[in-house]
This record gives sequence, structure tokens and C-alpha cells, in this order.
Amino acid sequence: MSFNLSAGAKLGDATAAIDRAMAEFGMPVTIRGSLAGTASAFRSALVNELLLVAAALATIYIVLGILYESYIHPITILSTLPSAGIGALLALIFTGMEFDVISLIGIILLIGIVKKSAIMMIDMALQAERLERLSPREAIHKACVMRFRPIMMTTCAALLGALPLALETGTGAEIRQPLGIAIVGGLLVSQLLTLYTTPVVYLCLDRLRFRQVPRYAVVAR
Repeated sequence: MSFNLSAGAKLGDATAAIDRAMAEFGMPVTIRGSLAGTASAFRSALVNELLLVAAALATIYIVLGILYESYIHPITILSTLPSAGIGALLALIFTGMEFDVISLIGIILLIGIVKKSAIMMIDMALQAERLERLSPREAIHKACVMRFRPIMMTTCAALLGALPLALETGTGAEIRQPLGIAIVGGLLVSQLLTLYTTPVVYLCLDRLRFRQVPRYAVVAR
């Protein structure tokens, strides 16, 4: 059996309708159905997209764990990523764009762009704790104040660089627009939230870390 899509229809909606129809028919267990061709490639791509994002997050966690020699601080940095993904999805929904492979590339780019804000804050906070003997609250406050300007500069540079992709018109613009829209939306939302959420997550995880450290280790420090 073969099918085509009508104008404006989405392949994901078509495959979901086929799955519902097969479930409603109540066919015998000896009859099995599977997608082929473009529909099969589409479903395989969805599975691979999830694996790709999971592999990227795992790689970032391992690298940051080695860099900071900690299991906790990479989680603080990765806590900035959900806001970027939500912002990208909201921007795509607001503009009527579909979430396709190009949009996924934009979200993967956001993983690298957004986490640098948390890295700059966490890195300076850890140095202030170790070298200046500041408390975690004082250290992260100093890091937020000192790193605010470079964070805004790098974020604005990335955002303005993605605007031509989002606003572009002409031949082939429809391919590049989801990339720019995902980056712009993710950066706007993440920048508004991470400046407030990162210090909170840092302090919460720092308290959790000290609860897990034996009393004699805290005294020795």
C-alpha cells in the first residue's frame, strides 16, 4: 500500500493516523505492518535525533566533569540547556515552523552557545572559593557581577549573527530559516532565565555536596 500527502499535510501526522487506523482495525497477530520508503526514513531519523542529543549531553557532562573534577558542577552547567530548548521550540511554534533536521541542528548549536554563560560564572565562582576563600554565596554573586558584561556580549553577538538566517528571504531561505529561528528563540529565553537560575542551582547543589561530605572532611577543609 502506498500513500501521498495532500497540500500542507505533515508526514508525522500521516504516520500517526496510519498507526491509529491499524490499532482500530484489530488485525490478527499474524498480520504485521511496517513503514517503508520516506516514511520509514522519517521514523528512523526521529529515533536518531534523540540518540544524537543524548550523546551530545553525555559528552558535555564527561568533558566538564574531567575539567572541574566534579560530578556536581557539570549538572549546574547543563541546567541551562532546558530553557534554550524550550525557547527554540516556542519560537518555532510561534512562527509556524516545523521541527525538522535543520531545527535540530539549531538546538545542538544552542547546547554549545548557551552553556558558555554558565561556564563563565561557575569557573570564576570556583576560583573565588579556592583562591579568595569566599563562601559559595559570595563567590557566585561576584561571578555574576563580573561576568555579566562578557556573557551579554557573546550572547548578543550570537543572536545578531543568527538574525539574518531567521529574517532571510529568497531562494533557499525556507531551509535556513528554522535554524535561525531556533537559535534566536533559544538565546532570548535562555539569557533571560540562566542569569537567575544558574546561581540558584549552584547554591543548591553546593549544599547537597556538603551534606554528602563526611564531617571530618569539612573540618579539614
